[in-house]
Amino acid sequence: MTDEFYMAQAISLARKGWYSTQPNPRVGCVLVRDGKIIAQGWHQYAGQGHAEVNALAQLSPNENAQGATAYVTLEPCSHFGKTPPCCDALISAGVKRVVIAMVDPNPLVSGNGVQRLQENGIEVKTGVLEIEARTLNAGFLQRMETHRPVIRCKMAMSLDGRTAMASGESKWITSPDAREDVQRLRAESAAILTGIGTVLADDPSMNVRSQRYADQASGEIRQPDRLILDSQFRMPVQAKMLGLTGTTHIITAASKTVSMPDKRLEKIQAFEAKGAEVHCLATEQSPSGKVVLSLHGLMLLMAEQQYNDVLLEAGATLSGAMLEADLVDELIIYMAPHLMGSNARGLFNMPGLERMSQRINLNIQDIRAVGKDFRITAKPRITAKPVVEQKIV
Repeated sequence: MTDEFYMAQAISLARKGWYSTQPNPRVGCVLVRDGKIIAQGWHQYAGQGHAEVNALAQLSPNENAQGATAYVTLEPCSHFGKTPPCCDALISAGVKRVVIAMVDPNPLVSGNGVQRLQENGIEVKTGVLEIEARTLNAGFLQRMETHRPVIRCKMAMSLDGRTAMASGESKWITSPDAREDVQRLRAESAAILTGIGTVLADDPSMNVRSQRYADQASGEIRQPDRLILDSQFRMPVQAKMLGLTGTTHIITAASKTVSMPDKRLEKIQAFEAKGAEVHCLATEQSPSGKVVLSLHGLMLLMAEQQYNDVLLEAGATLSGAMLEADLVDELIIYMAPHLMGSNARGLFNMPGLERMSQRINLNIQDIRAVGKDFRITAKPRITAKPVVEQKIV
């Protein structure tokens, strides 16, 4: 068997942690000796054993890893975090060769793991099925490389591109099958981002409700954090999501100082009593001249919260602003087979686009039927830029 064969198995193992490893990357490990797989493992939960340690733990009582080759989808860590270094575990086990799909861009690891293994006489090979390994952890890699998570924007529309009637009525544009598919998107996201307008209009739960994504051992569902952009601090203390499992973050332009008005301070304390967190961001001027929360500051805040993948579920205004700011990495649009008319609300509010030359070009990645609807996956033709120049206040 080839190195690619065993690495493909390691990648398949890593996918088992698809919904559970946040904020850590998904990693798989296969131990092979004399052409035979002797143990395998994957990283399951943040704070628990990494893939290499879990694989070593699966060795049978009369087996050991002496002289084996380890196939790992990401460079083994070389530092003490919540768990000991995986490099040390492989070295102590007597592994003679380590094949790595890709070097870890985390500055705490990057290249150090390879060096440590080589210094201890272990042969190291990198770059085996690297493209496939990168797709496992697109959000983690982007956060490490550009200081912001991957942002996926989910929208639902009619065949004529409408998201709600003029009155705001929007339930339900899509079918139950499409809404179940959205549960999958939420389950694989670290956080869900929306605007205060959506909260005031719909009082949404913004959580995962499908038992399909419950942990098999505990029966519990890992809930993504909920982020509410609320520059004028209009979030109601009675909002439904504040009583649900998971943390709600309210992001506002209001100052959290003791000199703020008593009513505002009392409101913050009421949110915090319900387990919510309030963050304050700087403001900036939008292309239309409106003062809004700094979206680049928001990216930094989300990186500090260690979010790898964020699902944007918002109305046309916030979704349009994120798209115009080149902060949307992927669009996931559910298109329902009906017409809502010219007076209904459009998909994105982007008043700054006035000429054909300003249009935002997309690369269609996938189109498939979901129930009676279609799901269109597309990527804007942009490259994620590092977010380093802005500061959170």
